[in-house]
Amino acid sequence: MVDKQTAYILWFDQLGIEDVPLVGGKNASLGEMYRELTPKGIRVPNGFAITAYAYRVFIERTGIRQKIVEILTGLDTRNVKDLAERGRKIRQLFYDAQMPEDLREAIAQAYRDLSNAYHMEEADVAVRSSATAEDLPDASFAGQQETYLNIVGLPALLEAVRKAFASLFTNRAISYRQDKGFDHFKVALSVGVQKMVRSDKGSSGVMFTLDTETGFRNVILINAAYGLGENVVQGAVNPDQYYVFKPTLREGYRPIIQKKLGEKEYTMVYAHDGNKPTKNIPTPEEKRKQYALTDEDILTLARWGMLIEEHYSRKAGHEKPMDIEWAKDGLTGELFIVQARPETVMSRRDPNEYVEYILKEKGRELVRGMAVGSKIGIGRVHVIRDVHHMSEFQPGEVLVTDITDPDWEPIMKMASAIITNRGGRTSHAAIVSRELGIPAIVGTGNATEVLKNGMDVTVDCSSGEQGIVYEGRLEYEEKHVRLDQLPETKTEVKLIIGTPEKAFHYSFLPVKGVGLAREEFIINSYIKVHPLALIHYADLPGDLQREIDEITRPYADKTQFYIDKLAEGIGMIAAAFYPRPVIVRTSDFKSNEYAGLLGGTLFEPHEENPMIGWRGASRYYHPRFKDAFLLEVEAFKKVRNEFGLTNVHVMIPFTRTPEEGRRVVDLMESHGLRRGDKGLRFYVMAEIPSNVLLADEYAKTFDGFSIGSNDLTQLTFGLDRDSELVSHVADERHPAARRMMELMIKAAKKAGREIGICGQAPSDFPEIAAFLVEQGIDSISVNPDRVIKTIQLVAEKERELAERNE
Repeated sequence: MVDKQTAYILWFDQLGIEDVPLVGGKNASLGEMYRELTPKGIRVPNGFAITAYAYRVFIERTGIRQKIVEILTGLDTRNVKDLAERGRKIRQLFYDAQMPEDLREAIAQAYRDLSNAYHMEEADVAVRSSATAEDLPDASFAGQQETYLNIVGLPALLEAVRKAFASLFTNRAISYRQDKGFDHFKVALSVGVQKMVRSDKGSSGVMFTLDTETGFRNVILINAAYGLGENVVQGAVNPDQYYVFKPTLREGYRPIIQKKLGEKEYTMVYAHDGNKPTKNIPTPEEKRKQYALTDEDILTLARWGMLIEEHYSRKAGHEKPMDIEWAKDGLTGELFIVQARPETVMSRRDPNEYVEYILKEKGRELVRGMAVGSKIGIGRVHVIRDVHHMSEFQPGEVLVTDITDPDWEPIMKMASAIITNRGGRTSHAAIVSRELGIPAIVGTGNATEVLKNGMDVTVDCSSGEQGIVYEGRLEYEEKHVRLDQLPETKTEVKLIIGTPEKAFHYSFLPVKGVGLAREEFIINSYIKVHPLALIHYADLPGDLQREIDEITRPYADKTQFYIDKLAEGIGMIAAAFYPRPVIVRTSDFKSNEYAGLLGGTLFEPHEENPMIGWRGASRYYHPRFKDAFLLEVEAFKKVRNEFGLTNVHVMIPFTRTPEEGRRVVDLMESHGLRRGDKGLRFYVMAEIPSNVLLADEYAKTFDGFSIGSNDLTQLTFGLDRDSELVSHVADERHPAARRMMELMIKAAKKAGREIGICGQAPSDFPEIAAFLVEQGIDSISVNPDRVIKTIQLVAEKERELAERNE
């Protein structure tokens, strides 16, 4: 029996979570997974850990420990130059020291045994360091210690082990421990030695079992790129991004609710020139245009991610989201998990503390990229292209650089915001900025060229997936609300939403679902091409085909691109609020708006007044547009049948007559989208006087109504709200507009149909919300920034009505 406390080497199959003090969290989790999760189908490469006891023996016998004490005496981590010099001296002690003979022989024997197990003379291994205080629930930092890939031969392995030991005293690790109050010698280092997965010929990346931007728990987030995984971890490439919805994945569905193609500019491969074990080569253009993972790979990884999360949650006795690294062997096609640790930033977020940052003005846009977090930061630009110039950085400045790695930590914590040219949501800059609570924009491509030293800028991450850097110091507002202190209401308050990227953030709002999800933003931002241009792609001019090819890569089938991207946009919103109902309005572009899509002018008529022209239901069954509408039907079917998001319901806009409504419903049902199937409900917008006057007829076809107060008001007054000459007449507070809403509510109630409102009126005018409650409306849908006030207003009005009726 091995005495673990005094062992130099412990094999993964000997390790469990209880061994964290001996081998650190990463190595313990590798052992735990190898021992307990490989029987469940998860693949983990075999290997061994050089223990924290071995590390302590090394620093004691070589005399390094006392020298470290002397070097660190009087350290001030804010003095970046002094920190760097002390760190360099300590690391040199490790590089120069001789490995104690008994430790050297123990490592050599373990390496021989591992090589023999894989029938190799000298196995290629990954050397991963794991500190015994790393990734604690209240103290985590990305990549404090080092990883070395494609290490071959005993001399190279021993050198990598010494470097790994030394990495306990990198500048950022010294600074981090000092700032957190950890004793440098109560933290030890273990080294994991693991058989390499040949992802240099395949792909690799990172997986989180929650959304890293919001803390939303019901998704798996996967980032993927070609080659070895360090490019994704370090943010050296912009990877593919995939989201998978956990609840319906458990039920056997295939809910890949988002797939975003990354640039994947470089591929990290084995180097054979003898200088370095790995190198980056440009990724061929054709590969960059393809996803790095198949759908089956994505779903397999997501299932493994759930198994890993469930395993460690049981061990911990509470939910424990995980941060996981994976690799795909390009020789065998097999997937492997190579590392797992607790996620320690968003998992600690209080879901009842709702914070919103609102930019009050807009300036000139300078650059944009991927937003990390939802905050807004203001400061003076400082472009630093090289880590050796870090000492020039001043507290409160905006750090602008090509890419960060852990060496940048001492100045990252001083920044008001961070902007990088390269990297994705799981890059070093993104992970550290979340840890520090600093807004960051990554993957801008050209920030170091566009932004100049000394410029005052506002870094806005509050508007969704895209972060924008504006010129100047712009005014913004920060709102804090305790959601668990809001009152309950009988009248349901729901959300109006159009941007899928904000859905996870808004999911924490105490709404009863989504009363209006708009397709228009998804089509404008995700798809950008007129649906008929995709259907008739083969007949288009060559230059237009090339533009469409650029947008639709990697799709050969252009109509499938439309279906998939529309389904993904709807799916992101539906997943955020699952199982709460999400009512999605089918596309309600006017002809001039459709013409603005790529290729749209070839298929759209010119109308003098498109506001009351060819829009809504009249389009859907028309021979000139029916095929385009059927792509929407296919997207709804994918969301409900493939993703399993049966909380999605369909709403038809601008339905001029009951006969039009029936034609559209018949068309949808004839193509497999059937009312009542798995609870599917069809709604109709009540936005034309005919909807109000013939509500009893519409009720025969539809399950409910939603008042569109914007159009209902303009059509009640017979005006075009886009005309500045008469738009002032349209006012939802006018008795005529209120009477129309009152009649609609009464008619729906009489017909036994659900009735809500999704127009702008309750968001803009609190008195309209109060009026609707008084009329007995079932639900009120408002914009996200009005949810809190509307809930409070509705509760107050309901109390008032209850007191009046006593």
